[in-house]
Amino acid sequence: MALDDETKPVFMISVAAELADMHPQTLRMYERRGLIRPRRSSKSTRLYSLADVERLRRIQQLVGECGLNLAGVERVLQLEEEIAFLKKRLQELEREIERLTVKAREEVEAVHRSYRKELVPFSTPGELILITEHSRTRR
Repeated sequence: MALDDETKPVFMISVAAELADMHPQTLRMYERRGLIRPRRSSKSTRLYSLADVERLRRIQQLVGECGLNLAGVERVLQLEEEIAFLKKRLQELEREIERLTVKAREEVEAVHRSYRKELVPFSTPGELILITEHSRTRR
């Protein structure tokens, strides 16, 4: 069985509990609280992924090391998910800004190039300007 995909449900509750160093009843309680959402097999067996096990370890860290209650853990996990989403969105927006910046530079350069075609010689008032074919090609 390949474990390439961290979200693939592969562990039964006893294995997941052992990997997370918890009692299976604790996993059931976390599921009731909505802190973890294992998938179910066709026979309704709970199946946990590597990502689920990592989440269980994070919950254990927040409870044990930080002293949070489950309501606090729930809020921290929500905020961490929101931060991850916002970081991803920020990266998308930064890529879009870069793309638009390049496009704007190209358009400004195109406008500047068009100026050269439309330049008119400037002289002092009353001075006669003679435009010849030769002077047009030099511009």
